[in-house]
Amino acid sequence: MNCNEWIASFLATDPPRSKSLVVTIFGDAIVPHGGMVWLGSLIELLAPFGVNDRLLRTSVFRLAQEGWLGAQRDGRRASYAITPDAMARFVHAYRRIYAPPNVHWDGSWTLVLNGDGALNAAERSAVRKELLWEGYSVIAPGIMGHPAADGPALDELLKRLGVAGKLFVVQGKSMRQVSARPLSDLVAEGWDVAGVAEGYNKFIAQFEPLLAALRATADAADGLPPDSADAAGASGADGTAGIEACDQPLTPEKAFVVRTLLTHAYRRVQLHDPQLPVELLPTPWPGALAYELARQIYLLVYAAAEQHIDTALRREDAAAPAAEPAFFDRFGGLA
Repeated sequence: MNCNEWIASFLATDPPRSKSLVVTIFGDAIVPHGGMVWLGSLIELLAPFGVNDRLLRTSVFRLAQEGWLGAQRDGRRASYAITPDAMARFVHAYRRIYAPPNVHWDGSWTLVLNGDGALNAAERSAVRKELLWEGYSVIAPGIMGHPAADGPALDELLKRLGVAGKLFVVQGKSMRQVSARPLSDLVAEGWDVAGVAEGYNKFIAQFEPLLAALRATADAADGLPPDSADAAGASGADGTAGIEACDQPLTPEKAFVVRTLLTHAYRRVQLHDPQLPVELLPTPWPGALAYELARQIYLLVYAAAEQHIDTALRREDAAAPAAEPAFFDRFGGLA
């Protein structure tokens, strides 16, 4: 199986939903280029994934209804941009995706309490939903907690929901003078760590053979013999058939497809990861291997993918900006 067949197999066996794929492409490819795209360019970017014009229009319409995208018209042409309210969420989510999973624990927990019922039912539901997405767990009725909370992100979340000042937010530690269960036991009760690990292992099984093929392609281009470790890895962690070297070289469009499928698959797993401190996770933790795998593939394809993105964007807008400098900080630095 070569890279073209890998892409076709991936799209046939685990096809991304068009709306979710649009979100991935906006976060990974459009936001670094200013956050706005003309519909014609978006159609071109989605075409290799089998998303037709009608399906794409339905997806962006729904995202606009939900407040993620804003639409503008210029004569017969339409453009879509991340709304100001959604931009902060996009930036936060994708910063989290590209950051290494090495949060450490100081022994404390951040607790968010609604002790006096200051929130109405709608506010309670919104806070619960957003905190669960942020990796918090329900510790007890009216109490949500996390052992490695991001303070600025929590503050932004509460302000965005209009509940700043209505909740108690405290940090707590075990009292050494009292015989009690260790706070680390709350992890087993509050999070499905095994389920997250399973998702990471599936991601690794899908993409490890692809990394071996991409490396073999790079070695062949440099006139180097195949690396024995890569050749072994190409057999697939899940026992599937090996993958031959990719196109020589991987075309910009194919590089964009690989980068998008990689980011989409990794995002689906990583955003279910509560980002617990390494001291509270099983050893070895597959999230660390999945991150390094995603990083290595991204490094191999991002530059060629950028060529395809620039071409697609500038076909509709000759002045479309290149990727912002912050883009090159992804995965610890792309240079």
